[in-house]
Amino acid sequence: MTETLDPGARRAILEAVDALRDEGIETLKRLVRCPSTLGHEQSALEEMARIYAGLGLAPRRVPTVPAELASHPGFSPPLIAYEGRDNVVAVHQPKARRGRSLTLQGHVDVVPEGAADMWVTPPYEPDIREGRMYGRGAGDMKAGIISYVMAFKALRLAGLQPAAEVQMQSVIEEECSGNGALACMLALPKTDAVIIPEPGPGMDALYTAEVGVVWAWVTVSGRPAHVRDMQAGLNAIEAATIIAGAFKDYEREMNDGSRIHPAFRGINHPVNVNLGTIEGGEWNSSVATRCRIGMRVGVMMGYTAAQTKADIERLVEQAKQHERLRGAHVRLEFKGFMADPCVFDTDAAIVQLARRSYAELTGGSLRDYPATGLTDGRFFTLYQDTPVACFGPDAVDIHGIDENVGLDSMHGITRTIALTMAEWCGIEKA
Repeated sequence: MTETLDPGARRAILEAVDALRDEGIETLKRLVRCPSTLGHEQSALEEMARIYAGLGLAPRRVPTVPAELASHPGFSPPLIAYEGRDNVVAVHQPKARRGRSLTLQGHVDVVPEGAADMWVTPPYEPDIREGRMYGRGAGDMKAGIISYVMAFKALRLAGLQPAAEVQMQSVIEEECSGNGALACMLALPKTDAVIIPEPGPGMDALYTAEVGVVWAWVTVSGRPAHVRDMQAGLNAIEAATIIAGAFKDYEREMNDGSRIHPAFRGINHPVNVNLGTIEGGEWNSSVATRCRIGMRVGVMMGYTAAQTKADIERLVEQAKQHERLRGAHVRLEFKGFMADPCVFDTDAAIVQLARRSYAELTGGSLRDYPATGLTDGRFFTLYQDTPVACFGPDAVDIHGIDENVGLDSMHGITRTIALTMAEWCGIEKA
């Protein structure tokens, strides 16, 4: 059972959250200054280790070891090696274990900033304008991480602490594989619930479901020639675009109403095929020898990543028969996401408690959000049967230019996590 908070303790916790607001903003700035793209997460991980130590907790490194994870159904083929970028966790243990245990989890990795010259302010120099913090990762999801950190710190400032185990996990590769989350989940004891403060899309939101994702890479090797003899060559860039075009009919098929899970009713085009990267060619006056396209293919509930992989293999094989690909060599690889979709249990006690806490504190409600992307919440839901409350602050333009998060919204989420943690775990004197 959740513990009803004494009014005095409740007031003390909320006053402590308010007192820590400016510190939370400054801490978020430090974390946003860490350019933690794939392979460069070390600075953010070190920052999280310092933050955990500042809470009086002992930070611990959890490596991501593919050989140990490869047989797990949630594992995705990695893009790069994992040495030197271990996940960071910390665990609070109570004096007397009375309440329910809780995991607070978030990812430190961010996507590339894109065209930095298009940003109003540099992407890794956080800037506050009209109550919003701008910077790559500010919304997705460093604000959420700082919210859970400050929520825990507020209890301590109020002279209290959770009366149950609380795990904090800072993980890598949420943006491309989820293997960091998988490694931490398997390395630590199962808790009674999980909170992941992922951002809402321009609003404070609670994730109700999420699609799966498969990443595929198609490399076409053609036949080079001087442009004056263009017809004698086989242009790999043109050939690759023919293969990519074959996925548009597939995308339409996957978005047919008969295939859409009830959680996504009313959502326009929930299954997306995105052509995310293209590399190819050597010279403007040469027929391109090689071209590589990276794509992201969504997976609706009722379908699996394995089935989608088979579909991709079939579509590429069919496209290879196109007359303009005769003589081309086509290689298909799967690296990165091999992730199944999931539906979150919104009737779970931790979710209901979070909803109630948010409503009491803000007078509003967390908006239901069936996500056409994915989060690390799927691991706990699909493979551990642990209830997940995935909710977070109002963020805009994540993965885009001038990503930003609302600081009032972040504060409201911090207050919500603090009360939810106190009631879920129970409290004792620190």
